Amino acid sequence: MKKRRISTVSVLHYVRLVYRSVLLLLLLISYIRFRLENGMEVTLELENRPAILVVTWAVFVVEMVMRFFPSRYESPGCQKQFARNYIKSGEVQIDIPDNNATVLVALIWIVFNGIFGALHMNGVLDDGIMILLCAVYSVCDMICILFFCPFQSWFLKNKCCSACRIYNWDYAMMFTPLFFVRKGYTWSLLALSVALLVRWEIVFYRHPERFSEKTNEYLRCANCTEKLCVHKKQLHALWKHIEAYTTERIRKLRK
Repeated sequence: MKKRRISTVSVLHYVRLVYRSVLLLLLLISYIRFRLENGMEVTLELENRPAILVVTWAVFVVEMVMRFFPSRYESPGCQKQFARNYIKSGEVQIDIPDNNATVLVALIWIVFNGIFGALHMNGVLDDGIMILLCAVYSVCDMICILFFCPFQSWFLKNKCCSACRIYNWDYAMMFTPLFFVRKGYTWSLLALSVALLVRWEIVFYRHPERFSEKTNEYLRCANCTEKLCVHKKQLHALWKHIEAYTTERIRKLRK
């Protein structure tokens, strides 16, 4: 397979994966330490260290605010909503085969997080666990983009992230657990993420032609600037090579 240089957008995805993973690790270590040492709520400890809280809050706010505007440093998956990225194909039939599955995804996500919310309201889980859950979601978000997305494979069946019907749901899904953490900084993140989702849905229902590959040439492979699917194929090929090598080594050792 011919190797293709990784795109700038994909590099930025990896950068997000790294710093979100570091944040998750730091939060996990902090949560364990706080519980072992003094049993203080993680939210109170974070508030005692405002620099960490402000930087983390600001990073996610900047990420979300950028989604409201066209940017060449964002994935085509979230950029298709903008008029400047609508390239008329000449087709008039709008075809979005994964649209009905979005309701199922939404219901599953609400029920799944409702379980955690119920446990939180009954005192089984604390605010720290809900924040940790958000951090886990943030890492999983990047894993979905870079390696494997269960929503794409099991429900939506879309060809790639560029054609994903729910791409801009990511922050709202990520911050869902913050609904149960009654702090100004948590609810502000949740409110901004919901605003992002609502804006996305409004654009979809007003301009569905921008979301269909048939009517919008911007979503076609020839016009893709991300080329993430090529990168994924290279990773899958590498994984198969490793599996084949491992199988051969085991076979030789058993002789």
